Amino acid sequence: MASNAELDGFVHSHNFLGRAHDAHERRTRYVVALTAVMMVVEIAAGWMTGSMALLADGLHMATHAGALGVAALAYAFARKHADDRRFTFGTGKVGDLAGFASALVLALIALGIGAESFQRLLAPAQVAYAEALWIAVLGLGVNLASAWLLGGDHHHGHDHGHAEHDHDHAHHDHNLRSAYFHVLADALTSVLAIAALLAGLYLGWRWMDAAMGIVGAVVIARWSWNLLRDTGAVLVDASANPGLEAEIREAIEDVDAHIVDLHVWRVGPGRYAAIVSLVAAEPLPPADYAARVTIHEELVHVTVEAQRYDGPGNSMRAAA
Repeated sequence: MASNAELDGFVHSHNFLGRAHDAHERRTRYVVALTAVMMVVEIAAGWMTGSMALLADGLHMATHAGALGVAALAYAFARKHADDRRFTFGTGKVGDLAGFASALVLALIALGIGAESFQRLLAPAQVAYAEALWIAVLGLGVNLASAWLLGGDHHHGHDHGHAEHDHDHAHHDHNLRSAYFHVLADALTSVLAIAALLAGLYLGWRWMDAAMGIVGAVVIARWSWNLLRDTGAVLVDASANPGLEAEIREAIEDVDAHIVDLHVWRVGPGRYAAIVSLVAAEPLPPADYAARVTIHEELVHVTVEAQRYDGPGNSMRAAA
């Protein structure tokens, strides 16, 4: 019987974290600190000046600070438990779970801003425009700095060809993407707050403050929906990469072998697992079929089941 040391060479890691995991974690921590400081300043300024747009920006920045904190904790948890055997396919999906939670927070923020802004539209409040304006500009500066920290590669795709078949594999880090969307939402509401304050200060359009709040709520709600859709698909193991499935079929199927069942799902940013069931009259060892798809660096965990098929009316048998 083989010893444990001899078997170690056949054991592979289930650490499916993204390549830039540590860098993303550091960026997120920096943005949490920036957001928390600006949150306090904007809430205080909005309360003192009476600006709904500025107060809304500060209040929802508070929830963003919490959501960004969750993103930072998710990175730390995933890194700490990356090799924990309790997680069957590693902790690569922890970021998607955090992203889904952040998307729900974004949806609640949009709902709250929209409702309060609608009330203010019906009954505009007195606003200290000049005092609020410089705080909104400062908030925008912080948001742009945060977006710069997170936006270098918050999501990207790369085109490459295998076997003359070109397609795009999206390597989304949904945890970083959710943090980036929170920062973009802050930047958007800051821009809208500045526009509203300028309109109120120079044109006397008091209703503009609430109207910009409603516009911001609609845009944030759309971002929230997109993030919920994408992270939810990962969490329920939806097949999200038809191009990769096509390449697996192209690599394995030949005159004899035919895939009868194929499952491909994401286990981390840009990392996929696959289970392939095939039939053939003279099946090769499963490892030979698995080797055909190892050229795809995205596939980090491949299981192949090869069954012998003798023709109609005969049962299928597992290959030796």
